[in-house]
Amino acid sequence: MTGDPVLLELAERVGRRLAASGCRLVTAESCTGGWIAKTLTDVAGSSQWFECGFVTYSNRAKRRDLGVAEETLDRHGAVSEATVREMAQGALMRSGAQVAVAVSGIAGPDGGLPGKPVGTVWFATARRHDSVVDTEAQARRFEGDRETVRRRSVEHALALVAALPVEPGVRGGA
Repeated sequence: MTGDPVLLELAERVGRRLAASGCRLVTAESCTGGWIAKTLTDVAGSSQWFECGFVTYSNRAKRRDLGVAEETLDRHGAVSEATVREMAQGALMRSGAQVAVAVSGIAGPDGGLPGKPVGTVWFATARRHDSVVDTEAQARRFEGDRETVRRRSVEHALALVAALPVEPGVRGGA
């Protein structure tokens, strides 16, 4: 394996937990541009627990590929709790995976807004239990340049998934 050793260790931990539970993971990424999926697939054997990844950088892609409501984007913006929740839920529904992680943020160097400065990143995780989807969201603010904000977002997303309670045998599907 190549790459960042901290990210790889987190990805391996995610893989072990998902493999032990029989669950599969889907990613829905905006500001990280597929970096989460890339890190996960750096792990040998990831095809056993990684389903797929959506890179939905534009609002149009978020609507088209993940079913994020236009009203949500108009009302709350792409970098918001409402949007990442819909991204995670849409990724679950479209993939048939049991676990999802979604990320949308402002990596900079520009794009910051009042109340949403550069470095603001929203995260959501979603887990399917039979026909019920449990979704949680949180925001973080990372200091640093674009690369640092993106890398720290990948690390945080992986840590969130690694900490999720996943139950062996909970398989749900689309």
